[in-house]
Amino acid sequence: MASFWYLIMAGFSVKEIKKRDGRVVSFDLEKIETAIFKAADFVGEAGNVNPKFLATKVADILEEEFDGTRTPEVEEIQDIVERVLIEEGCVKVAKEYILYREERKKIRAARAAMGLTDDLKMPLNSLKVLEKRYLRRNENREVVETPRELFQRVAHAIALADKKFENSKRDVEKTELEFFELMTSFKFLPNSPTLMNAGTDLGQLSACFVLPVEDSLTGIFDSLKYTALIHQSGGGTGFSFSKLRPEGDVVRSSGGVASGPVSFMGVFDAATNVIKQGGRRRGANMGILRVDHPDVMKFIVCKQKEGNYSNFNISIALTDKFMKALEAGTDYELVNPHNGHVAGTLSAQSVFDLITSMAWSNGEPGVIFIDSINKNNPTPQLGDIESTNPCGEQPLLPYESCNLGSINLSKFVEDGSVNWEDLEKTVRTAVHFLDNVIEQNKYPIPQIKEMAIKTRKMGLGVMGFADMLVGLRIPYNSEAGIKMARKVMSFIGETAREESERLGKKRGSFLAFKESKLAEKYSEMRNATVTTIAPTGTIGIIANASGGVEPLFALSYVRSNVLDNDSLVEVNRVFEKVAKEENFFSSELVGKLAQGVHLAEIPGIPTWVKEVFVTAHEITPDWHVKMQAAFQKYTDNAVSKTINFSLSATIEDVREAYLTAYKLGCKGITIYRYGSRETQVLNVGIKSASTVTGNKKECPKCHVPLEFKEGCSFCPKCGHSDKCNLA
Repeated sequence: MASFWYLIMAGFSVKEIKKRDGRVVSFDLEKIETAIFKAADFVGEAGNVNPKFLATKVADILEEEFDGTRTPEVEEIQDIVERVLIEEGCVKVAKEYILYREERKKIRAARAAMGLTDDLKMPLNSLKVLEKRYLRRNENREVVETPRELFQRVAHAIALADKKFENSKRDVEKTELEFFELMTSFKFLPNSPTLMNAGTDLGQLSACFVLPVEDSLTGIFDSLKYTALIHQSGGGTGFSFSKLRPEGDVVRSSGGVASGPVSFMGVFDAATNVIKQGGRRRGANMGILRVDHPDVMKFIVCKQKEGNYSNFNISIALTDKFMKALEAGTDYELVNPHNGHVAGTLSAQSVFDLITSMAWSNGEPGVIFIDSINKNNPTPQLGDIESTNPCGEQPLLPYESCNLGSINLSKFVEDGSVNWEDLEKTVRTAVHFLDNVIEQNKYPIPQIKEMAIKTRKMGLGVMGFADMLVGLRIPYNSEAGIKMARKVMSFIGETAREESERLGKKRGSFLAFKESKLAEKYSEMRNATVTTIAPTGTIGIIANASGGVEPLFALSYVRSNVLDNDSLVEVNRVFEKVAKEENFFSSELVGKLAQGVHLAEIPGIPTWVKEVFVTAHEITPDWHVKMQAAFQKYTDNAVSKTINFSLSATIEDVREAYLTAYKLGCKGITIYRYGSRETQVLNVGIKSASTVTGNKKECPKCHVPLEFKEGCSFCPKCGHSDKCNLA
């Protein structure tokens, strides 16, 4: 039977339209129907309008005004759509359609300024990120790739690995199409180096590396050289400095004294300053020191001054032995790694107090629970895990690397429920993709390639979890939210492991499989690890998804220092849609949110909306920690998550978060107290950005330095407040 639109168009004289770039293409009336439906759905009017009828009215006017005499342009057709919507009384839909046109106009202008072809209709912030870091450029630094071409390049390069295992060219082409659709649907994206380098001469596809730092100048500077190669190719590096002899220790070969781990970390930091990752982003490092190292106190405070070791995140590796001493209120032993001798003792309580007070002060150091990590080491026969990648989610053996990718959970919510069938298909395709990445990777040094083949570690994680909860109308800080975290991650973990087992039977297990812990349960296994929860910074922006497993940071905020000190203003699109559906959207509301006012403080908002759209600083730290633990339970590697505190949080609050994380089985914890640094990546509201980037102000009454709370200022002497008007 002929379709409705086929019958309409059969006698229709307007057969073509002229695009903005001058191209003439076939006219498709169904696209007008779809555009009207989307506008109606966004403002909650989908049940009150008839998009097919309205599209037919548009067709009638086109037939009358053009009658085949000339080809209408896109803008002319859209003007007619607006006219029909208004004439038919669809005022809210017309307004949304007009706003959408204005938004697309701004995007086109920005895109033109960037020299981009937006062939995937992506949000402006997504395009900015792609233009800045991911799209290929020629020797004149001009962009020579569109977003679609980027994903075609990656899909083709990664699918080529199937040639080693499939019998026909058709199978490889089928895989390429599956990978392309996987990424362009934004249901899954691989880590940044894969997007940047797949299909290029560089070809280094991994994000995470751990390098050993041996107790000799040769070993230290070998690692420094390898670090330069990794950063240049787009990877991040983690180091344990725990093997280095303490400051002041005698060096017999030279007769001098050792300068200690902190000084050598400074060497790595300085080198990172002059090496840009693939010319696109500065290198990132993780520096770790065991709590029983004699220089631990100096290490804890090494970042006390903001700007010190700026290319490093640092963490203290806490042992079970230390945690027992802390609980008992006793001292613990310090051990010189050079000779294994006891070098003294410290009060566990004093050390822990210094860690928590420093974290309260500026967010560092974080901690990792090193014994918990090694209890879950799948290949203990290859050695102990000493360090993680820069964000802490990927514990690795020396010279190991890991390829990460994240599933966008927001894409699997349909009509208030999860499409588990589609999620399963996506997980299996993503595992296939990441295993192919291991095959196609051009490793920076032979030692890393050797370890990659031995363990074939991958880290499939998630982004858009907060978006998923909003779609399901589940508050993040609730038992229902924790339950959903467990359910979705256990499903992903089990499905990913099943797929790795299937690939193991088809392609062969990782080389270290037979002596691994996995051999106790499985006959074959392709990958030693399959799941990791990464922070999904820039790929989250590309996918237009909330970051990792974090809650919504704010409903309107400024993302600073993302692209070499550029700032991106972001407003939560899902919230805007709900606000329009529930008829409480207004410019006044947007203004309040932009100033950092919490939704819970604004009258007239439905209670369920306030509960579901809860933001990071409205959520108490215990819920943050419980959410991290819920994901950790079903994750092979570790979970990158920030435990957010308000500026008014106490050191005791930080202490409780650290202890709770240990008790609940987390492999590490990172906290951040809002406003505790002059420069921070995420800032509430638009005007408040300057208040947390070093733009200090004085009280106009008392002339004492203003203090800041949630982006607003107040005078500690007279109480004068300035509600985010400091810009």
